[in-house]
This record gives sequence, structure tokens and C-alpha cells, in this order.
Amino acid sequence: MSAITPLRDENLQRQVHAAIAQVNKVLLGKARQVKLAFTCLIAGGHLLLEDVPGVGKTTLAHALAASFALDFQRVQFTSDLLPSDIIGVSMYERETGQFRFHPGPVFAGLLLADEINRATPKTQSALLEAMAERQVTVDGQTHALPEPFFVVATQNPLDLAGTFPLPDSQLDRFMLRVSLDYPDASAERELLTGTDRRDLLTRLTPQLDAPSLNLLYRQTQAITASPALLDYLQALLAASRRHPDIRVGLSPRAGLSLLAAARAWAMISDRGHVLPEDLQALFVPLAAHRLVAARGASGEMLARTLLNEVAVD
Repeated sequence: MSAITPLRDENLQRQVHAAIAQVNKVLLGKARQVKLAFTCLIAGGHLLLEDVPGVGKTTLAHALAASFALDFQRVQFTSDLLPSDIIGVSMYERETGQFRFHPGPVFAGLLLADEINRATPKTQSALLEAMAERQVTVDGQTHALPEPFFVVATQNPLDLAGTFPLPDSQLDRFMLRVSLDYPDASAERELLTGTDRRDLLTRLTPQLDAPSLNLLYRQTQAITASPALLDYLQALLAASRRHPDIRVGLSPRAGLSLLAAARAWAMISDRGHVLPEDLQALFVPLAAHRLVAARGASGEMLARTLLNEVAVD
């Protein structure tokens, strides 16, 4: 896709809303999930889409890349996928007598890790350095990834055949986990009678580009978070660490991610400050996949319990 002329600051908000509206025309009836996805990318995070096959996870990833004019790479994760298939490999060149690094698909603006939990833990771990530090190391040499760099991973429910659970360290790299779920009746009817989603994807036009996305990220950091708001955020983190039903609570990295996502959510909502409602809207998608239960409860249930138990002062 061709680059877009950098936008003036006052136009960025309008272009963000245009991009969201465009994706909502492809992914019908999922306005909240689309807003969560945009929030994650604008905040500089990585997105995990977890649901049964066929509900639009891959379509959403394609639409995000098209709307942001990002270089897009897709890797289908399978049990025989190797780390070098993602990161790249150093190959000996007879002509020069030296090893030359051949970059893998991770060198993209947006990497779709499709069905990430169908790969073995060794291959899953190949993304850890890339997601945390925006770089990869091969044969002792460090290679920087493009800026910006995002991973959008899809994951099938763990009770489906041929899946490997993501380790906690991998899950913690994802800012948000979002479930698309089945469409409602009206959206499904439009899917059945309307234009094929693949055709709609080819018609998407870039609304923003990589420099604009970087500018959006810097602008979100200027969104105000009051001391009282930070007190509420810290209360949620502390409650997760002492709750009797939670074995592993939220880390400081999770707290930083929650604040960054809340600032992006507020900006998309046309506000220059974060409200407690922003934290509440994001808390379950951010916390549920990070909480480790002590007694078998689901992470989503535990996250909702924390929201109910921690009061807003």
C-alpha cells in the first residue's frame, strides 16, 4: 500500500474514527471488539483474539493492517513450525564466504500469528523477545524490528484438538485478549445476504499510516490520569495480589498496560482525561488472561469479581 501524507494533529481524531467505521463495515455487529482492537494498537500493545474458528478473527487482523497501511505478514502456526520459520535464519553464502541473515515474517508492521496455540511451546517462545523488545537475536546478532510492530494472534479454545496452552510469560505480552463470539441474528443475516468479506477487504483504503500511528501513540501519553484515577488503578492491582482465589495476581507490567490502554480508550472516546469507567471497560480484556486462579475459577470471572469488590473513591 502506498504511504499517506502525514496528517495534521487536528485531523488524527477524525481519521481514527473513519478507520474504525471502515472496519465495522467488514466485521458486523462487533463495535466494542473493534474499539478494543484499535485501543490496543494505538496504545502500542499486542492483541490476542480467542474464539472458535470462523467468527472473523483473521478478517479483523487483515482489516486493521489495511486501515493503518501496515506491512502485513501472516504465519499459520502448526505443530511442525520452527522458530526460524518466524524469526529468520543465517545462511552461508559461498560467493562471499560469510553468513547472511535472511529475515523471517516477523519483520513486518503487523504480524498475524494465526492459531498461535497450535504450535509447540518452543515455537511460541520465538515471539517473546520480539513482542517485549521489538527486536530478535539470531546467532548473537540483534536485529531491530520495524516501527511500529504489532502482533495480532488468534487462538482456538484449549479444549479443541491439537492445541498447546500459551505459557504465562507469553500471555503477559498481550495487552488485551478479545473474544469476538458469534454474530447476532441481524448481523448474521447481513453476512448471509451481503458481499463476501474477502471482497470487502480488498476495498479497504488506508486511513492512517505508520508515522501517524506513532504520533497517535505519543498523543495518548499526554492524556491526563489524575492521582485519584491512579489510586483506583493501584487498588485493582493490589486486590488481585491478595485475593484468596487468585494464585498469581497482576504484575507492574499489567498495570502499565492498563494505564496505556485506558489513555488510548479515552482518546478514541474524544476525551483528554481518563475516567474510572475507562479502566472498568478494559479491565476484563486486560486482566482475565493474566490472572492465575487458585481454585479453578476462570480468569474472566475473577476479573469481574475484582471490579465488583474494589470501590471507586
